[in-house]
Amino acid sequence: MKLATFDDGAGARVGLVTDAGLIDLARAAPGLPTTMIGLIEAWDTARAAVAAATGSVLPLDSVRLKAPVPKPGKILAIGLNYADHIAESGQKTPEHQVWFAKLPNSVHGPFEPIELPKVSSFVDYEAEMVAIVGKGGRHISREGAPGAIFGYCVGNDVTARDWQFRTPQWILGKSFDTHAPFGPWIVTADEVGDPHALGIRAFVNGEMRQNSNTSQLVFDVFDQVALVSQAATLDPGDVIFTGTPGGVGAAMKPPCPLKEGDIVRIEIDRLGAIEAVMRPEA
Repeated sequence: MKLATFDDGAGARVGLVTDAGLIDLARAAPGLPTTMIGLIEAWDTARAAVAAATGSVLPLDSVRLKAPVPKPGKILAIGLNYADHIAESGQKTPEHQVWFAKLPNSVHGPFEPIELPKVSSFVDYEAEMVAIVGKGGRHISREGAPGAIFGYCVGNDVTARDWQFRTPQWILGKSFDTHAPFGPWIVTADEVGDPHALGIRAFVNGEMRQNSNTSQLVFDVFDQVALVSQAATLDPGDVIFTGTPGGVGAAMKPPCPLKEGDIVRIEIDRLGAIEAVMRPEA
């Protein structure tokens, strides 16, 4: 199933995305939770009602799609996790997983303009598959990790490179407002199947910049969940950015930062696409 958070002018709600459009679950199944985190928490009992939901269908272009989880408790991201990106970065393959956080203020809708901050001269794109935690937990084994993931989205780990590399810690360079767009919806894990066999691409103004496959992850999604859950309890709706392949603007010769008016599109097989125009911070 595909689940979206949307607003048609009457407030944010959760919808089921079908080939015909979007079914408003608040109307089709009034007993269900009205937030994505609530729905994820209740999924064992709510799943059948969601699958059976019927009713009037809203055209997707008539609603505003928001980040599927508008207020996640945690946004975790792994760096240096595709071999080609490691090579273009001039780094060695990490012995251990390299983790950082993106702050909640960075969460952004899948088609909303992305800010070019006043204080940064080099904003970059990073196409990423995003995993959404389902049951979660602590000390999850690799074998148990697939059962801890609710579904997957398309993400863009937007990065202010000049801020990222001014200190050893990346959190500020990764956490500017609007710099964690993801969506356009969550595709549930059962529908995705193998998350490590998906083509992933980034385009800037129609030019393909990144073109890889999630099979090329150094540490795959299940390794990531197993490791992170040793340190922190993973909660329903937590967001995990799983790494970006080679082809980022900082590695181009000459380096190519995003500029006003650039249109960045990220596509992942079976998950959909997100797209945004770059706008100066107001």
